[in-house]
Amino acid sequence: MRMTVFGTGYLGATHAACMAELGHEVLGVDVDEAKVERLRSGEVPFYEPGLPEILRRQVEAGRVRFTTDYAEAAQFADLHFIGVGTPQRKGEFAADTSHVEEVLARLAPLLTADAVVVGKSTVPVGTAARLQEIADAHVRGGVRAEVVWNPEFLREGFAVADTLTPDRIVIGVREPGGPAEEVVRGAYAPILDSDPCPVIVTDLATAELVKVSANAFLATKISFINAVSEVCEAAGADVTVLADAIGMDPRIGRRFLGAGLG
Repeated sequence: MRMTVFGTGYLGATHAACMAELGHEVLGVDVDEAKVERLRSGEVPFYEPGLPEILRRQVEAGRVRFTTDYAEAAQFADLHFIGVGTPQRKGEFAADTSHVEEVLARLAPLLTADAVVVGKSTVPVGTAARLQEIADAHVRGGVRAEVVWNPEFLREGFAVADTLTPDRIVIGVREPGGPAEEVVRGAYAPILDSDPCPVIVTDLATAELVKVSANAFLATKISFINAVSEVCEAAGADVTVLADAIGMDPRIGRRFLGAGLG
């Protein structure tokens, strides 16, 4: 398949390189010319084990390219992934979704055929529905751009494995079993054919909430063990051994029970 990936940071660059590794033709898109130039030369602008080798191999093979040209991206494929950042707004607790919205607003008018736009960024619930409204307002007459949500669950240091051998794939769509779902399944077909993993098809809101809920739960585990560590310090106990012991319970698990900055 041919596909684009908007945003070439930690999420986008990893997704682009790994999709190419699966055999797809991929065009990465970013507004940062310096970052694009580094990626074109096969250089990863951040540290992630295993990714530099994959990127260099796929750049040399011609299966992944990078550009700053939205028009080129619109003509390149009918499947577009969005992996741009959604940082916290300055002085607020809210997420800044302006970068995601800008991608839709710039891409939609350039589409000349029906397309599927797949969000992967971490966003507040309701963002996908708003992006669909943006897409509907900007596409040309007779062209349909359907927004789908496919959250990522990457762990730093294991992002390549988490992309190529995920423990689950979540697809949020407006019409389960419809054409958009089939397109996304096609993108992951090399994974599903070789090493099947659970595919959860749901609505847009649930797909968005799956990601933020997973983040919140993992943060809760870190916060919990940090609170327990204060008790251990006061009592003269060993929080690491304690975490090992309670982590052996399959209902709890040892991961994310490391006291510290997290």
